[in-house]
Parts: sequence; structure tokens; C-alpha cells
Amino acid sequence: MRAITPKPENVAQLVFFIRGERVILDVDLAMLYGVETGALNRAVKRNADRFPVDFMFRLARDDWENLRCQIGISSSPASAQARAAMRSRIVTGRSHGGRRALPYAFTEQGVAMLSSVLRSPRAVAVNIAIMRTFVQLRRLMDSNRDLARKIEALERKYDQQFAVVFNAIKRLIADEKARRAQPRGRIGSTR
Repeated sequence: MRAITPKPENVAQLVFFIRGERVILDVDLAMLYGVETGALNRAVKRNADRFPVDFMFRLARDDWENLRCQIGISSSPASAQARAAMRSRIVTGRSHGGRRALPYAFTEQGVAMLSSVLRSPRAVAVNIAIMRTFVQLRRLMDSNRDLARKIEALERKYDQQFAVVFNAIKRLIADEKARRAQPRGRIGSTR
């Protein structure tokens, strides 16, 4: 099994937004850790009390279909080859014979808990990269919220300024209509 280098830029493309949570799927975590998906899931099941529903959950059929649609139209900045490999692995759900059950999704807390279950130097390096990725994503979302607030404030400010301009234009149009509506005298009449 080929494991990707555990760097935040590599991990970020594996984070999905499902049920209001940023999650990484079991198949992607297994790839990062360099283990089979079944082995990862067996280690989790042996320690089930460490993984409550807010740490890990199995995708529902609707979640799975929505995710497949998201990936199918994904335009992430990852290389075309990486996107194609990921799309084929996730969308088809096949990796060495396919899977029989829907995947598990691990939240940030669930990934952190995996570090207590999987104890290898690679697991430590992967967990550090994943935690850094979640922190970067949180910062990015916060900066986007700040940007959205600033844009909204600018829109309100300029909407008020443009309201004055639009009112002046409306008055000019109304004055022009009123002037055109007034009866005109005939050309050449001596009234």
C-alpha cells in the first residue's frame, strides 16, 4: 500500500464536510497511516469506548451519495492525477476488492484519539500533520467569516450611498415623464 507524505497540504484534500463536521474517511486515514482500512477499523473496534459518535460515525447512504456527488464535481487545486486517484477510490468505494459497508468518518477528535490506538512513528507523524491541517482549516474558515462580515459592511455602506444616487435618478426620470406628459402647443400656433 502506497502512503502519501503526511503534510498538511496533502491531508487537506482528504477533509470533507459531512453532517456539519470536518471529517476524514477511514479509507483515507488508512492510506495516511500506511495500513489496510480493515486493520484500522479493527483497531478502532477493539477500543470502541474511545470513539463516541462525536468522534466517529458511519456514513448513512445519503451522506455517501452526497459525498460521491461532491467529489465527482470537485475542482480542488490538487493535481489532476491525485484528484483522479482519489475520485476513483472514494466514488467507486473500491480498494483491493471493494468494501461491503459504508465508510466511517472521523472528526478531529476522533483522529486525535486514533493516536492512542495506533502507536507507531508514522502514526505520530500523520496525527501531527492532520492536527495542523484541521487548525489551518479552522483559521481559513475564521478568516472567511471575517471577510464575509467586511464585505457585508461595505455593501451596507455603499447601498446607502447608492440609494441617494438611485433616488436622484428616479426624481430626474419622474420630472422628465411629467414634462413629457404636459400638453404642448402646436407648432406655428399663436396662442
